[in-house]
Amino acid sequence: MSSTPTARSAGPVVIDRARAPRPTARRRADGVDAVRIALWVVVAAVVLLPLGAIVWLAASDNHLPLLLGGDIAEAGLNSLVSAVSSAVGAVVVGTVLALLLDRSDLRGRRVLRLLALTPLLVPPFVGAIAWIGIAGPTGSVNALWAQWFGAPLWNIYGGDGVIFLLTVHSYPVAYIIVSAALRRIPSDLEQAARISGASAVRAVMTITVPLLRPAILSAFTLVAVGNLADFGIPSIIGLPERYVTLSTLIYRYIQSGTVESPLEVISTIGVVLLIVAAAAMVIDMLVSRSRWELDGSASADHILPLGVARLPLTVVAWVGVLAITLLPLFALLTQSLLPAPGVPLAWENLTLDNIVRATTMPATVTGAVNSVVLSVLAGVICGIVGLAIGTLVTRTDARSNTALRTVAMLPQAIPGLVIAVGWLIIAPRIGLFNTPWLILCAYVMAFVAIVVQAVSAPLRSTPMTAEEAARISGASRLRALFDISWRMALPAAISGATLVVLTAVRELTISVLLLAPGAQTLGVSIFSLQQAGAYNAASALSLIITLVGLAGLGLAARRAR
Repeated sequence: MSSTPTARSAGPVVIDRARAPRPTARRRADGVDAVRIALWVVVAAVVLLPLGAIVWLAASDNHLPLLLGGDIAEAGLNSLVSAVSSAVGAVVVGTVLALLLDRSDLRGRRVLRLLALTPLLVPPFVGAIAWIGIAGPTGSVNALWAQWFGAPLWNIYGGDGVIFLLTVHSYPVAYIIVSAALRRIPSDLEQAARISGASAVRAVMTITVPLLRPAILSAFTLVAVGNLADFGIPSIIGLPERYVTLSTLIYRYIQSGTVESPLEVISTIGVVLLIVAAAAMVIDMLVSRSRWELDGSASADHILPLGVARLPLTVVAWVGVLAITLLPLFALLTQSLLPAPGVPLAWENLTLDNIVRATTMPATVTGAVNSVVLSVLAGVICGIVGLAIGTLVTRTDARSNTALRTVAMLPQAIPGLVIAVGWLIIAPRIGLFNTPWLILCAYVMAFVAIVVQAVSAPLRSTPMTAEEAARISGASRLRALFDISWRMALPAAISGATLVVLTAVRELTISVLLLAPGAQTLGVSIFSLQQAGAYNAASALSLIITLVGLAGLGLAARRAR
């Protein structure tokens, strides 16, 4: 017999339960899962349904040959040229301002920084009306230039004026993106280059600018997509010179029906713009992954001296920024106080009739009430939905979190033109056609990403210790989220909702395409006055909206402090 012990003679077998495989216990569904399902239903209804309708209607027939010829091809080329050119100009201006205001010893740079961001707070179509009073055929600058030199300096109407105004109203976006990236680059690198003998300009061009390339490309992509389907500036500045873009062409198709099956053609254009927006999102994601990660400097940031160029650069920067920010406000004021275009600015010609007319017309009152109601409702809905999504995707672990956040943030990269077309297609099927609630749904789709982003940013940098302590104390996941995370993110959600209200109350592209009887907004009222030739009344209403918007944003910023 063999002396090798058998399994039975060796005694009981000891199982290491720490290493033994365990059956994976399925976590029971709770309130958080119910909230996640509800949010997916909301996001699918508000975001995926309109986009799916565009794709479905575009695929119902082949309209691609129509896109390659005639008016659509010309409008597409104009849109592409204006979007790319203005994006290049905005990135150049924004990058130069970021370097001067955040990295140099330019005089008065703190005040100049605030003034440089002012065009971001003025609706683009209002800026277009203001610049007509400056560089239009009867504008103040052209009138003075014609007196001195016998001919006007520059007529803002046309493609060059569209590109100029798109650049003016989008360079603050580029400045914010580049400035944020610039603050993450240690100034020690530039100082090392200076010690090695490089001049300030060479240090910036060889060290700082290459490190800013990802941010510059991201800013270019965001600005180009945003400008591709802008409606206000091309309609007011481009159409008088027959400079047609995709947004103004779609508006003409909707209003006049000059093409067969207009919704199918418009949806095909919308799919093209949607593909462009999706490609821009992919490019931005790839660029964000390739960004440089540099160790922060322990020392204070070093300011690069401008030397002998300090005075001339200060003068140029101040004159340029003041001309871009204060001149339009002055032009709106003078146009509001003058009885008609071309009337000389003199004390005896000043009148308040335009302001009284603009504020007492039934259409203006209706537009003001609709804008306030729709924007406040959009702010409340976006605040609640954005708070829930932002908290859920940052404070819980689930495979669907990335998809949920991506879908919620997708409309931020989609032109308002595409959003309006999507809701226009599904409106008859959901019973919202020719109602103001259709505009509200489009507002929620377009602006919910603002609150999601506002809530996600502070929560990502906050540790989970408070929620973990609540769970240890016996609270459920939903109770911990509600008592800790949601209350912690509530101020950010309120700030985001306030920004939604201030953005929606001045919106034009979505409102004018989804216009219903009795549902016009303030933006549509101003646009209608401008199109009807009541330029001074449109300027008066634009001035009021601009001042109220600046005051509202100032109060919101003061409360945020």
